[in-house]
Amino acid sequence: MVSDVDRRWLREAVETSRLCVPSKTAYAVGAVIVSADGREISRGHSRDQGPVVHAEQSALMRLGTSAGDLSGVTMYSSMEPCTSRRSAPATCCDLIIAAGIGRAVLALPEPPTFVKCVGIAMLSGVGIEVVTVPELAAEVMAINAALLEVPAIPGTAEAT
Repeated sequence: MVSDVDRRWLREAVETSRLCVPSKTAYAVGAVIVSADGREISRGHSRDQGPVVHAEQSALMRLGTSAGDLSGVTMYSSMEPCTSRRSAPATCCDLIIAAGIGRAVLALPEPPTFVKCVGIAMLSGVGIEVVTVPELAAEVMAINAALLEVPAIPGTAEAT
């Protein structure tokens, strides 16, 4: 169930994604971690702590190892957390699961531009509640438009 609180925090994650250093090989993603009582406890965006750091990874790094029980915490991410990556041994889904986060809210399933992501299924499969807010998907796609453009096929009207 999507609440107004979910929409508010997810909009924060989407706005945070606008801070990303542009890349031709990675999406601009923002993440905000919110406590069970509705307080922001961490946030991050793609590439804010290094050229291959993902948004969810960054937010979890800022949270640190002494965060305690995170089962009542919600991870808001502008895009589906990754399930495949070459730049690190753990995916964002692996990190979310290992941290014990109980809920994830996202705007857009990861488009298949780079890999086939199965983050929603992976998180749901281990009992994490996953909520999507498709009304914010167009904004996330617009932020990542340069990566989502489909090249025109030679000989078609779009190519001329």
